[in-house]
Amino acid sequence: MKDDFLTDLMVLQSHLDAMLERMQSNSITLKRFQTFEIELLNLNSLAEMLDYILNSQDFFKLDYIGFCIVDAKKEIRSFLVNNDYDLESKPRLIFMENHQVMNLAFGSLLSSYIGAYKTEKCADFFLQDEKKLASVTVIPLVRKGKFIGALSMGSFDPERFVDGMSTDFIEHMTYVLGVCLENHLNYEVMKSSSLVDTLTGVNNRRFLEQRLGEEIDRAQRNNEALTCFFLDIDFFKKINDDFGHQAGDQVLVSVAAVIREQLRNSDVLARYGGDEFIALLGNIEESMAIDIAERIRGEIKDLVVDFQEASIKTTISIGSVTYKPSIGRKHLTAEKIGEDLIKKADKALYLAKNQGRDKVVSSGVTSDYLALANLFK
Repeated sequence: MKDDFLTDLMVLQSHLDAMLERMQSNSITLKRFQTFEIELLNLNSLAEMLDYILNSQDFFKLDYIGFCIVDAKKEIRSFLVNNDYDLESKPRLIFMENHQVMNLAFGSLLSSYIGAYKTEKCADFFLQDEKKLASVTVIPLVRKGKFIGALSMGSFDPERFVDGMSTDFIEHMTYVLGVCLENHLNYEVMKSSSLVDTLTGVNNRRFLEQRLGEEIDRAQRNNEALTCFFLDIDFFKKINDDFGHQAGDQVLVSVAAVIREQLRNSDVLARYGGDEFIALLGNIEESMAIDIAERIRGEIKDLVVDFQEASIKTTISIGSVTYKPSIGRKHLTAEKIGEDLIKKADKALYLAKNQGRDKVVSSGVTSDYLALANLFK
């Protein structure tokens, strides 16, 4: 009897010890999630949020953390690229073109998947690393009844994520993640709308003025060339007079799209005003710049804009100038260099117009020394 009583006490003590251990483990986990949540809420941009999540693998002692975003219009990628976010170095950031994959994976229940890695269930949410994950969780991020993304976590330990495990912490964190993602996306849309020309969809003059200084600073820092194009549609007033302003708007939209297609994602294109555009091409020397400008000119010349019953053709004139930082000389301010670049590109454009239009004219290469001399003219 006494032995049985002692045995019961030992079993009870074992249960109590195990319960205390779980409580301590849960307390540590809770504190870890609270720390993560506080840091997440203090971040200022979408890029910072993505970096924080993708770099939290060690924080949660996991072998994999990835993030998926629904980006049907490719706007989110555009926001990130425009802010110099290096997407190529973030393979675990996955963009989905529509909600279909998430609808098939989660259905209307919106419940997370937790358990063994199954290719048919998980492949779309994970980068296919060489070593296969053993257990995973994929948690959908939902706002206002719509999928906006998913958080994917994985481990080589088959017991790390098992079906039936408590998900209170995870569900709370993903709710916070969903709110943060939605807020950052709304902010990016609002910021973009104030910096984008609503007609053509390219950046506006305000955006150009912000980026011009940044591009010049980068050129000076890396000792790289920076080329500026000043582009102007030929006889644009005549198009408006002959076909109407709606036709003119359609020509602007089509011309802007053609120019954009001939530039890299890292290049800056802005509508400067009316039928004028300015482009900034980083690390592009003068000879290459002329080739690019000629390609743009040729594409515009071949362009036919259909409007109602009319087929409208147009041409474009381009002025170009390339800035090369002066080695060994203290650089002028970005503002002064920017003024000089636009002035010289505009002068080259004026020459192109005077030479018959549908031409590319280059002002050659400018430097800090030449820009300084230009200030006293």
